[in-house]
Amino acid sequence: MKISLVKLQQAAVMTGIALSGIEVGGAILPANALTFNFTPAAGTPQQAIDGFTTAGSLWSSLFTDNVTVNVNINFTALGARTLGEASSTTQSFGYDRVYGALNNDRTSADDNTAVNSLSKAPTFNMLINRTANSPNGAGSATPYLDNNGDANNKTVNLSTANAKALGLIANGNNNDASISFNNAFNWDFNRNDGISGGAFDFIGIAAHELGHSLGFLSGVDTLDGNASGTFYNDSQFTYVSPLDLLRYSPDSKNANAIDWTADARDKYFSIDGGVTNIAAFSTGDVFGDGRQNSHWKDNLGLGIMDPTISSGELLQITENDKRAFDVIGWNRAGNATPNAQVLNFVRDSNGIAGAGSVARADATAVPEPADFVGTLIFATITAKIAIYRRKQLHAATDKSV
Repeated sequence: MKISLVKLQQAAVMTGIALSGIEVGGAILPANALTFNFTPAAGTPQQAIDGFTTAGSLWSSLFTDNVTVNVNINFTALGARTLGEASSTTQSFGYDRVYGALNNDRTSADDNTAVNSLSKAPTFNMLINRTANSPNGAGSATPYLDNNGDANNKTVNLSTANAKALGLIANGNNNDASISFNNAFNWDFNRNDGISGGAFDFIGIAAHELGHSLGFLSGVDTLDGNASGTFYNDSQFTYVSPLDLLRYSPDSKNANAIDWTADARDKYFSIDGGVTNIAAFSTGDVFGDGRQNSHWKDNLGLGIMDPTISSGELLQITENDKRAFDVIGWNRAGNATPNAQVLNFVRDSNGIAGAGSVARADATAVPEPADFVGTLIFATITAKIAIYRRKQLHAATDKSV
């Protein structure tokens, strides 16, 4: 995902956790902890490798899932205004499988609340707009309730790291993410004494990008990037992420649906069906507030998954970040809440339609996720406010299970 260099008022301070375990890069790791396997490109300097390792340890100190995330890292020449580039591999699953995995993975009070708020049917409802089959007219910005059970109502797209945390796929050697940083910028690799003026927080930005690989994603960026000129039926937007299942607006709450619209109306993170607004989301860099949907709202100090950063700024993981990752499948260190009773789930006898089997008017042209190319989510950390994105269309290559 992208981080732009804009002045950010960051007031939140990361809460430390002291647990029995081992110490890596200054962070205390629980006995069972999330692990990152970094593979550096030839010529990557040791300080960059150490920076990535420390960034990974920030997350490892918070989550106890027995998951290994494989990340290719590089420190090389990039575009003149590009701080870095990142990508994450994703995979699609039927909603019933994802719901079942979330239900079985509950270890906290937030998990219980979040799962209880999800649809118990094999499909979920959403507010959506700017589609070819909108009842308000093709491409209309007016939201409508999509509850017809098509592929987009029963498919969830996860980063492979998130899928591992939920037990949907096994640990393996396949790449989960790739991150490159621009060696032409002034980076501060030591957070112990703050971030020097004119330098950028290497560890904090690396942790931000790793956060996207762990699942802080929104498929609404797909709709936001493909809603101009050529429109597509809602059934083709099969990119709802686990975090999107907790994305609401006042309108969607009243409709008992998630909010998957591309517009500037307020959207927020909620684990109780939209009743409680925990933290605001960004609303899109085309039709929203100018920031990708896969971030917190800008300039509110909500967490490390904020979309912007300035030089001299120290990025911190906040309680908002921890709660979001907790409810999409990562188990927080120190939580001991047992799983509540397993909720019954009625499986659709027709199964789940995969992305490759969705009926479409033009089988060779489908909406390319704004940051998804095939099964990859691409990102750019830019050195100015302007955010660049790909909008071209191509045949779907997402793997569905």
